[in-house]
Amino acid sequence: MFLGPDLIPLLMLALGGALFVGNALAMLRPRGGPRGGDELARAPVGRSMVMVVVGLVAAIWALATLFR
Repeated sequence: MFLGPDLIPLLMLALGGALFVGNALAMLRPRGGPRGGDELARAPVGRSMVMVVVGLVAAIWALATLFR
């Protein structure tokens, strides 16, 4: 099997971790200001919180699958 039998859980762990960390950092440390005319000054809080929760659930689920 290509890259071992744990490929899907490892990819899900990477995706969930990136989703969690990226959105959490976007909320905690916003940029100084928008770079272009169509950019927001801050990340939307509601959407970012949903993405943080989805990423955390995906990462925990992947870790549970890997350690099972």
